Amino acid sequence: MSRIGRLPIDIPAGVTVTVDGQQVTVKGAKGELSLEVSRPIEVKVEENQVLVTRPDDERASRSLHGLTRTLINNNIIGVTTGYSKGLEVVGTGYRVAQKGTGVEFALGFSHPVVVDAPAGITFTVEGNNKLTVSGIDKQAVGEVAANIRKIRKPEPYKGKGVRYAGEVVRRKAGKAGK
Repeated sequence: MSRIGRLPIDIPAGVTVTVDGQQVTVKGAKGELSLEVSRPIEVKVEENQVLVTRPDDERASRSLHGLTRTLINNNIIGVTTGYSKGLEVVGTGYRVAQKGTGVEFALGFSHPVVVDAPAGITFTVEGNNKLTVSGIDKQAVGEVAANIRKIRKPEPYKGKGVRYAGEVVRRKAGKAGK
């Protein structure tokens, strides 16, 4: 049995989990998320706990068991506390500014780069070099943060670019001068 998949998920107060066939819907204080569970996996709600079971020990069932449990748990955490990812803009002249619901970056290009917030995602700018991406969907928050980082990845010689908060950029020595 999967060590992760067999663990029950406790439902906190203020959160409702409904199972309709293969559709699992989680409602909480911050919003509502739903998940389509793959076919062999079964989800049940019993006594303020969510139980995820699999019918057999086939390879596909085993791999989906722990994944499904983790996705449901992520949805429950998302509607109660939410998720956030911090980004830092490092470099001379590099900065970020709030522009309505989106943000505008100055990253050494000949033009400013404007990023609009997708549905369910909010941007918070602190100072002119820190950005926080937050929302209730863990996957969406991570994807938006990764796409912003992709605009100008940190380069290994001076470390300039957009990096995750706390990310360590491995530096290279560069050319040896004469």
